[in-house]
Amino acid sequence: MSNERSLAAAILAGGHARRFGGVDKGALTVGGQPIIQRLADVLRRVTPHVFAVGDRHGSAAASGLRVVPDAVDYGGALAGIYTAIVESPSERTLVVGCDMPFVTEEFIRYLDALDADVVMPRSASGYEPLCAIYGRVCAAPILTRLRRGERQAAVPLEGTRMVEVGQHELAAFDPQGLLFVNVNTPHDYARAERMIARATATTLTKKIDDDRITDV
Repeated sequence: MSNERSLAAAILAGGHARRFGGVDKGALTVGGQPIIQRLADVLRRVTPHVFAVGDRHGSAAASGLRVVPDAVDYGGALAGIYTAIVESPSERTLVVGCDMPFVTEEFIRYLDALDADVVMPRSASGYEPLCAIYGRVCAAPILTRLRRGERQAAVPLEGTRMVEVGQHELAAFDPQGLLFVNVNTPHDYARAERMIARATATTLTKKIDDDRITDV
């Protein structure tokens, strides 16, 4: 039964990871934890309705997630978004990629507070369709696109109300530029590991400085 007053969250985990040699990107560890588990832990703090679309390697099921198969074959991320919407128990569904280790609870809650059919960030790199919220009304125009053979996810949907979260708003939640980092390639993975090591070191330094101030 649809729960129209709550948010659900879907992790897309059915990709082929061709640029990463076909590895299970969700199982890669960042900060000592598999990325998909990091994501699931964050999402479960926002909603109890967390599931995965696709699970090519099994890491989603290993993380305790309910897994649903892609409803449309060979449609890429757009097909995953469509499946997330139609399989969701809620009217609104946050869709995230399984290779995004730095998505935060605070940012998700901010997106959830915005009222629109689509709530999509727009970073310096462009639209971020795999960290966006979709209403159930989005299913029909997405299916129309898929039937036309179109697979672009980062294109606004016809006939829907979209709120764009721009760079000025994003800066408040992403001062270190980590929010939309993903691990599409081995280079991206190495960069993510360096970023979390740097962020951890910064946090520890701040804590030491705060402790010194307290001791004075």
